Amino acid sequence: MGEFKFVFLGSGTSQGVPVITCKCDVCTSTDSKDKRLRTSVMLSFNDRNIVIDTGPDFRQQMLREQVETLEAVVFTHEHKDHISGMDDIRAFNFSSNKPMDIYASELTEIGLRKEFHYVFGDSQYPGIPQVQLHRIEDEPFEVLNETFIPINVLHYKLPVKAFRVRNFTYITDANYISPAELEKVRGTEYLVINALRKTPHVSHFSLSEALAIIEEIKPKRAFLTHISHLMGKHEETSRLLPPGVEIAYDGLSVTIDEN
Repeated sequence: MGEFKFVFLGSGTSQGVPVITCKCDVCTSTDSKDKRLRTSVMLSFNDRNIVIDTGPDFRQQMLREQVETLEAVVFTHEHKDHISGMDDIRAFNFSSNKPMDIYASELTEIGLRKEFHYVFGDSQYPGIPQVQLHRIEDEPFEVLNETFIPINVLHYKLPVKAFRVRNFTYITDANYISPAELEKVRGTEYLVINALRKTPHVSHFSLSEALAIIEEIKPKRAFLTHISHLMGKHEETSRLLPPGVEIAYDGLSVTIDEN
């Protein structure tokens, strides 16, 4: 199957870390791991790249990781911190001379069409992003000959798509997964799951809730993402975690050799 790598483009919540105007210990930390752009991940299959979500920091993330080619974008949901950077796929349109394949649920498509009306309208202004939209339902779908298994989760009352690819599962912006959907996660060796902070939240898993799911799934390695400044400093919180669980940080790259 070849080499599979995933890179955390961003690991922060919707406001990022540091938060504007905040002077807390986390936001004023000098540790680079406490600097978090909005949550996104890039999957690389033998150097062919797929990004999950294009938040407002997408341009900065692509430049930081020196990404020169991008084959597709897969969206989890329509919130601003997960879609608003889509305009910057134009650079890849220009370099590849073809539309970008994007994958979205019906609800996310509605959000994209509203946010980027100029992309989907009848009047095609020169230089706007060119996209080829593919609708995600509940069935598995193929991107670059890789099977993506959608996993339905809830972000308070909003349906969000999590995804499993091979033995990797990515769950962001969730505070509930039904037993039936959790069955799709079992057997995962690499699990990424959102954990906003230590205390409960209305629409995100807390640290203890995320750890409970990790304990049930028992992956080889687990990574916490969509972190807010209320979680505490990266180094200090990391000491509280059980073996095999780590807090993701921007730029963290994990390579899986499945030969």
